[in-house]
Amino acid sequence: MKKINLILLLSIIFSSASSQVINVESSRMQSDTVGWKGGVGAAVSLTQNTEKIFQLNLEAQLQYKTSKDRGIWLILGNLGLLKIGTDRFVSDDLLHLRYNRKVNEWLRWEVFGQYQNNIVTQIDSRTLFGTGPRFKLFSSPKFRLYAASLFMYENEKERTTPVIKHNDFRNSSYVSFTWLPRDNIEMISTTYFQPLLKKLSDFRILNQIAFAVKATPHLGLEVKWNYLHDRFPAGNAPRTTYMFATGLRYDL
Repeated sequence: MKKINLILLLSIIFSSASSQVINVESSRMQSDTVGWKGGVGAAVSLTQNTEKIFQLNLEAQLQYKTSKDRGIWLILGNLGLLKIGTDRFVSDDLLHLRYNRKVNEWLRWEVFGQYQNNIVTQIDSRTLFGTGPRFKLFSSPKFRLYAASLFMYENEKERTTPVIKHNDFRNSSYVSFTWLPRDNIEMISTTYFQPLLKKLSDFRILNQIAFAVKATPHLGLEVKWNYLHDRFPAGNAPRTTYMFATGLRYDL
């Protein structure tokens, strides 16, 4: 059975650019139903301080679950537009594909690929390929805990003069938990750590917390917090970026 989630974020407070590291955990859809599930979202922000800042973000997600829960395909897309003062819109694009294969009740194997660019953070292009195990550490009706450690290849081209290119290998590890204190309340927290294997002091840390409260079976309030620290960002981009968002979610 198909189920589509429509997410409308009514307000956003943000600093600098949106995160360069995607949080896949908050996009996973828990369901016992075989087949397709999906969602679309939109966020708009207008901030006035020393300059007027307008931001538009569009996102989509699609998940396919095979029979007997043996495999899950996940496709994520994101398109961001930003205007600061009289400057033109700039892009923040991302496409992510992931396959999750069940080995046993506590172990799954993941394979993923990703492409993105982010002009604000001076990433002209970044292509990732990775694979590794994902562990179910604890599971109950109210609480789930997962951890993973993936091996990742990264090809990156910085939007700088002169152009700088990287071909690196990183570890991408994360810990994630889902807490369901009540039937209509959900909290998901995920923390990623991505060190460069040849230089461990070059790392990224991402934390995302998503909190949702359903007012009705179809309508709910959603609050999200994103934090990213990149020890060695591209060009002169900021090391730390964060975003706080609140809005409404409508499930069809």
